[in-house]
Amino acid sequence: MLGRITHAADALYRNARRTRGVAFTAVGMIGLTTGSKLAALGLTVRGIRDIEAEWRAAHPDFEGGLAERWQRAIDFYAETHTDPTNRALHMVGIPIIVGGFTGLLVWPRYSPPWIASAGAWTVGWALNLVGHAAFERNAPAFADDPLSFVAGPVWDLMQLRDALARRGASARA
Repeated sequence: MLGRITHAADALYRNARRTRGVAFTAVGMIGLTTGSKLAALGLTVRGIRDIEAEWRAAHPDFEGGLAERWQRAIDFYAETHTDPTNRALHMVGIPIIVGGFTGLLVWPRYSPPWIASAGAWTVGWALNLVGHAAFERNAPAFADDPLSFVAGPVWDLMQLRDALARRGASARA
């Protein structure tokens, strides 16, 4: 009985830590659009650390190094992005997010380029969230694996590379 209670309490703690991590990450990302750079990045990093701790708690058998952890992130990203419409929305949205993020960090707050970056950041995230809510019907991958913030753009580039290679092969045939 005590073992079940301990297990249930541990599961609640892990779920709370993951939820807190997702909340910190989301608030941090929203904070970027208010002009708060350091505080927003601090909240985002705090959230990512909680999500990563939960990923590791959920995968106690994982003993690999960075290469194995990266491969797991890429595999997970691929598994959670199978709907063609969601994938198309991500292929458009993720580069917009990356550009917006860069501009939010580089440009002075509330300058015209910063405002354009905030708009790009918001539109890119809207495309991705619509893809998950309406088509994929799952949460964004970063909610379970924080490496998805990097794996997403890399995976998209890999998909683009493969599509271009197929296109080139068919043109030569």
